[in-house]
Amino acid sequence: MYPVDLLKTRLQVINPSPGAIYSGLTNAFTTITRIEGTQSLWRGMTSVIVGAGEDGLIRKLRRWLNIETGPAHAVYFATYEAVKQAMGGNDRNTHHPLAAATSGACATIASDALMNPFDVIKQRMQIHGSTHRTIAQCARRVYHKEGLKAFYVSYPTTLCMTVPYTALQFMAYEFVSKVMNPSRAYDPLTHCVAGGLAGGFAAGLTTPLDVIKTLLQTRGTATDARIRSAKGLWVAASIIKQQYGYGGFFRGWRPRIITAMPSTAICWSSYEMAKAYFSRHSDNLSIL
Repeated sequence: MYPVDLLKTRLQVINPSPGAIYSGLTNAFTTITRIEGTQSLWRGMTSVIVGAGEDGLIRKLRRWLNIETGPAHAVYFATYEAVKQAMGGNDRNTHHPLAAATSGACATIASDALMNPFDVIKQRMQIHGSTHRTIAQCARRVYHKEGLKAFYVSYPTTLCMTVPYTALQFMAYEFVSKVMNPSRAYDPLTHCVAGGLAGGFAAGLTTPLDVIKTLLQTRGTATDARIRSAKGLWVAASIIKQQYGYGGFFRGWRPRIITAMPSTAICWSSYEMAKAYFSRHSDNLSIL
């Protein structure tokens, strides 16, 4: 789903260059593939996965990448389970929306601190006209030109988006799971459907904050002086409102939902499968 995420970023950029003005998702796809080539739809992904070279900075970035793709997700679900357990959310006989929402929000705060710089780099590599070839090159240029704060200028906005996004997703997931499978026994179909619906629901409602986040994370490439100097959520929101009206806050909502649904479906399915496996393994050990 990475190409859809790139299309979302392109559609959300405020005041794009003349060659990056698209009328919609389909137009963006056809224009990018025709002019920039199909491979451009994966711009930013290969460098994040593979990296390049062996200098000290790149080795540090690779270690940092391991934090993002491994422990950050472990921290996410570990925090979720710990907070949910503490708030009594594991009681199967009742529905606990507050416990689900709170545990999801806490999990997001813990993991986003690790992932925010990578999201900034990813979007800088996705935008039209980007000359960054690797994650290390992009990180160096952003740091030398804008300083360390460029990697975290969007962090408060990211939290303002991901905390309600995760809270909505976890509440929706728990609700749909309860309706589809009252016994809460392991059921792959339930986990997949509930995860997909929950992700799409949360993604759609939090699109305005995602548009604001994109403006802040790509401000260093803008030609508009107001965008380049935007320092927070409210300033970015006023720029979007002034230029596009309220409709500007929903730029890219379709690819955002399209990306979120399969991603959350796979995520929840994998999580519940692992949880069921270790639960059975633990029960077998206790019997022995």
